[in-house]
Amino acid sequence: MNIRAIASELSTMRDLVRWGVSRFNQAELCFAHGMPTALDEAVYLCLAALHLPPDFSADYFDCRLTHDEKCRVLEYYRQRLQQRRPAAYITREAWFAGLSFYVDERVLIPRSPVAELIRQQFSPWIEYDGVGAILDLCTGSGCIAIACAYAFEHARVVASDVSADALTVAAINIDNHGMQERVELVEADLFENVPARRFDIIVSNPPYVSSAEMTGLPREFSYEPAAGLQAGNDGMDIVRRILKQAAEFLNDDGILVVEVGYSKPALEALLPDAPFTWLEFEHGGEGVFLLYASQLRDCRAMFDAL
Repeated sequence: MNIRAIASELSTMRDLVRWGVSRFNQAELCFAHGMPTALDEAVYLCLAALHLPPDFSADYFDCRLTHDEKCRVLEYYRQRLQQRRPAAYITREAWFAGLSFYVDERVLIPRSPVAELIRQQFSPWIEYDGVGAILDLCTGSGCIAIACAYAFEHARVVASDVSADALTVAAINIDNHGMQERVELVEADLFENVPARRFDIIVSNPPYVSSAEMTGLPREFSYEPAAGLQAGNDGMDIVRRILKQAAEFLNDDGILVVEVGYSKPALEALLPDAPFTWLEFEHGGEGVFLLYASQLRDCRAMFDAL
């Protein structure tokens, strides 16, 4: 890909975006890391390369760019096309619940539909005024924990992860958002080392990809840490442990919210009688269940038998 030659044939942001969309579609890239279409991703990368905000007005897309500016945009496009590197790893930025987060290959790229639930303050499943403590399991970049801290201004948030590398990234985001006094990081294998207290909300986007599914994932997923995706032969290894232990860490009126994505059928097959409430999302996404603390305790024998 001769970046300088291509740049000499294009003039405006609109030219670059059109060129990018055509090439992205031709290459059959996978758009599963936050951007739904080739157009969305081409626009995002173009704006990022030009140091412009995501909501930059399209009225300016016909402005001419300097040669160096065009080359910067095309370099981002080159990485996306030739390396199939996800856009967020190219820009070192991802958006979640309307907030910007630093990301790199030490953490998964935020894309959970739980963002919508957080922005709704988990309504109608719990009362806002009753939330004083939140636990985010498998926090990764810390995006869920930090978004929860914004949504519940008076709550303390604990964020745990088994990966020291992931916690390093989460610490960067905590600093960037000024949440040092609100969000506590804990290096822990799920509930291990979590402070001895009860929480009003436990939320988690854990690994849930099966061993067989891992081998069939598009190349874009290979840039993400495998430990953040794979969870045993059926993808349920981590979810099993959460279901067994969560009741001990929830207040009586507390809720557990866990994303299992497209592994929902595997969980339903594993626990056909469990009283899961499967949440619906206005802006897309599926495979997120909710259980009340009372349901977890009532089903203790069922979960212990897993």
